[in-house]
Amino acid sequence: MNTTAASPMSTATSSSGRSAGKSVSFAAELQSMMFSLGDARRPLHETAVLVEDVVHTQLINLLQQAAEVSQLRGARVISAEDLLFLMRKDKKKLRRLLKYMFFRDYKSKIVKGIDDDDLLEDKSGGSNNSNKRQKIAQDFFNSIDQTGELLAMFEDDEIDDVKQERMERAERQTRIMDSAQYAEFCESRQLSFSKKASKFRDWLDCSSMEIKPNVIAMEILAYLAYETVAQLVDLALLVRQDMVTKAGDPFSHAISATFIQYHNSAEGSYMKSYPDSPENTPPPTPTAPPSGSQHSGKTASGSLGNGSAGQDSTKTKQRKRKKSTAACGVEAHSNAIQPCHIREAIRRYGHKIGPLSPFTSAYRRNGMAFLAC
Repeated sequence: MNTTAASPMSTATSSSGRSAGKSVSFAAELQSMMFSLGDARRPLHETAVLVEDVVHTQLINLLQQAAEVSQLRGARVISAEDLLFLMRKDKKKLRRLLKYMFFRDYKSKIVKGIDDDDLLEDKSGGSNNSNKRQKIAQDFFNSIDQTGELLAMFEDDEIDDVKQERMERAERQTRIMDSAQYAEFCESRQLSFSKKASKFRDWLDCSSMEIKPNVIAMEILAYLAYETVAQLVDLALLVRQDMVTKAGDPFSHAISATFIQYHNSAEGSYMKSYPDSPENTPPPTPTAPPSGSQHSGKTASGSLGNGSAGQDSTKTKQRKRKKSTAACGVEAHSNAIQPCHIREAIRRYGHKIGPLSPFTSAYRRNGMAFLAC
């Protein structure tokens, strides 16, 4: 499967479907998702736009590969089997996807009003029509699995370390929240791409595709989109933690040159946005005393002294006010994930050597690893 993957590191949008879906944006929803995944309460809009571009590029490339697999097996639509085939080598993410498919079946049974006893019987049987997602995956793995390692995932109850870490981070995040903030956090955690199915389909421009994904395939794509956002936030938080200068750290000099370049440019743009900050304000130019006041030095100096003291106090208050405003802005910006954190996370993720190399995917196109599969 030879596909040309557009790099999300570039500012240009992907040529495959992005132009048609450009009017549809998930930037506002992504900001809420990023907050629920560990970002600041008000994530940066430019960061959300960059994350949206990365996720869109990943899913478009994934759809192209799934369409090729669907053509090879002579199908008319992209189905769950095509996506499962593409993810078969990444056992951790495949196990996570199978668990998601099980909970989707579980939810559909709850909605239909099936009680818990029948639910456990259906799970043990595994052949009921209400387990359609699990049955699709199980039948497909039966046809391609010769070693039994894929089928063993249905019985595997291993704890997901990534999910556990996200839950612990969410618990730490909610410790300092009041009731209003916690209510907003809970609403953000409930957001997903699957709850806006028609908008998600338009975002991927599925109407222009010759081989279109079916309903279950769209559910999987929506899940993978959310998982990609979560993984980007996970990696960006690691990057932000690494970039904090630690006293006595012998490895502090080994900061990536790519990150320094983006960080300096971001700081420069921020300082331009606050031209009246104390750091950018030049010292006042001294003015010469009037020539007529030389003969009455004490009186003039006394009156000038009182006036200058009042002006100095006013200027000092203004500077303190501006300084506190600028400090609040810097604090808000420093707490949020910056676009440079996302770019550096993608750079490290796509690098074959480094601390994040064990987490990279087996699928690589043009040197960039796929996050979704």
